[in-house]
Amino acid sequence: MGTNKEKIKVLKDGPYKVSGNVPLDHLHFVADNNGNSIGYKKTESFPEKEVYCLCRCGHTHDKPYCDGAHETIHFDGTETASHQEYKQMAETIEGKQLDLMDAEELCAGARFCDTKGSTWNLIQRSELERAKDIAVQQCADCPSGRLTPVTKKGEIIEPNLPKEISILEDIAAETHGPLWVKGGITIEDANGNNYPERNRMTLCRCGKSSNKPFCDGNHLR
Repeated sequence: MGTNKEKIKVLKDGPYKVSGNVPLDHLHFVADNNGNSIGYKKTESFPEKEVYCLCRCGHTHDKPYCDGAHETIHFDGTETASHQEYKQMAETIEGKQLDLMDAEELCAGARFCDTKGSTWNLIQRSELERAKDIAVQQCADCPSGRLTPVTKKGEIIEPNLPKEISILEDIAAETHGPLWVKGGITIEDANGNNYPERNRMTLCRCGKSSNKPFCDGNHLR
């Protein structure tokens, strides 16, 4: 834990300024033979820093850190994401064993939702307890937090995640993934307003998102 509260500040047309001694590591998606994601593999942990800046435009030569390339390319980092709470963004889908909250605009294309069957279909299967467990795990693995299972008693199921940032690499898709922000770290926009706190979020690091600062899967296109 840092001496100050963990925070990510989105700098206007610039990088993400991370403060509070937030741990930073590198994770690769582990894929099955069909290219679906089945887990994560840590490949690197970065030296601890109280404050550091992460590239947001995708053009740095010092990945993952900012080297000022955003100024050279005249990066337009205008934020377009909603400041709505997750519950306001999400559609609730009723299932047999679980309900499912789905905020589609948060999708980062990580491909955990169909690995062992469609999560949307799994929640409809009342005959297998295993189906429910798979659905919960696939939701928990989703880095963006698009999908969240809810028990029939109304209890939201969220994984227990540490406050840290992981740089995701999508080897199967041969592309760089987003920044995975975990554990409810505060994200402040360029105007000084906080986005609603969430346990899992993915931030764009290619500069192509139409939902800045959050990833919308455009790195795959």
